Amino acid sequence: MSYFTDTTWHDWLKDIIDVGIVSFIIYKMILLVRGTRAVQLLKGIFVLVATWGVSTWFNLYTLKWVMNQMFTFGIVTILIIFQPELRRVLEQLGRGNLFSRSSSLERTVISESIEEVIRAVQHMAQRKCGALIVFERQTGVSELIESGTSMESRISSELLINIFTPNTPLHDGAVIIRGSQIMAAGCYLPLSENPFISKELGTRHRAAIGVSEVSDALSIVVSEETGQVSLSLNGMIVRDINEESLISKLFEELTPKTGGKENGLLAAWWKRKGDRHG
Repeated sequence: MSYFTDTTWHDWLKDIIDVGIVSFIIYKMILLVRGTRAVQLLKGIFVLVATWGVSTWFNLYTLKWVMNQMFTFGIVTILIIFQPELRRVLEQLGRGNLFSRSSSLERTVISESIEEVIRAVQHMAQRKCGALIVFERQTGVSELIESGTSMESRISSELLINIFTPNTPLHDGAVIIRGSQIMAAGCYLPLSENPFISKELGTRHRAAIGVSEVSDALSIVVSEETGQVSLSLNGMIVRDINEESLISKLFEELTPKTGGKENGLLAAWWKRKGDRHG
């Protein structure tokens, strides 16, 4: 109790600021590793720490000795395992983006990515070249990314067109985009089991709906039969969507929310057009 009675308001303020800074740093670190394989590694580390705690609590000497040996070399192991994530942290710290992220810069990057995707979609729709493009959002889809061929390439319309060119190895799979990068191609997606989906929809459309049912991902489908472009989100699909509406919805869902009137109108449009039955 002496801590509470002897603590001044200056000490309280200092402690609050200290805890706030540490919490903010941890939050930023979580954002950096979210949706990556590092999350699973962190879970493994948590299990090891819990095991060490149990061995210490019950004085299990052999198990505690083993855990202590693991922790002795653990720092070097962590540096090796988390090398990509640590490099991202240092790069963002060098750019000044770790603790402050410019909304305008983010919008510029997203705008360029959407422009490249729209250009590719237009080209493939005109030539009836089937395609399935998935945008990862808040819910990580790393397990789906790992099912395909890793790319981690900058988004470009030329690359997307080449990926979905008929009779190429990655043509039948899905491309998954995270931020401004094509993370993987030829990915396998879960098919929707919704019995009310139109029988006219093929595997690509069912996969697009399926991934939107298990995550908040947004999917674009180009039909190989008709060349029509469809957009899937939250278990719904809008078929034969026009270019203007597609661009508007992409900007609404992928850019930071501003809460403006435009976003409200776009949300109302989506509710009117959304069709769970295809």
